[in-house]
Amino acid sequence: MASKAVCVLKGTGEVTGTVYFEQQGGDAPVKISGELSGLTPGLHGFHVHAFGDNTNGCISAGPHFNPYKKNHGGPNDDVRHVGDLGNVTAGPDGVAKVDIEDKLVSLTGSNSIIGRTVVVHEKQDDLGKGGNEESLKTGNAGGRLACGVIGITE
Repeated sequence: MASKAVCVLKGTGEVTGTVYFEQQGGDAPVKISGELSGLTPGLHGFHVHAFGDNTNGCISAGPHFNPYKKNHGGPNDDVRHVGDLGNVTAGPDGVAKVDIEDKLVSLTGSNSIIGRTVVVHEKQDDLGKGGNEESLKTGNAGGRLACGVIGITE
């Protein structure tokens, strides 16, 4: 049976969007789709953060979702946070189409992202290859432009 979730992202500026998650059973990869708008053209870090708390804006979502205490990496790396989903690319119109399939995040079990926060960042995620300590934590992706809590849907 498929599990589905949705996240509506809002920020302090123009950045908004809706992202959908679908998983065809517990071990299947999660398909992530949707659209973000109001971004500057180019790459933007796209992560699941630990907490579903947006009471103090996106900052209260905490660090990347990282239950295995690993260094930051790219979505295809063996060493990465569960929440490391890489980058989305905004076109000249500021719109980024989200089309990701990920094998580490889940909508059930110990890696469940339900109730956690999706954050889109101001800068490109260097996927942990930036050569400094911050790269191994955040990918040097910069400030948090917009965020939203992931919730269950039909």
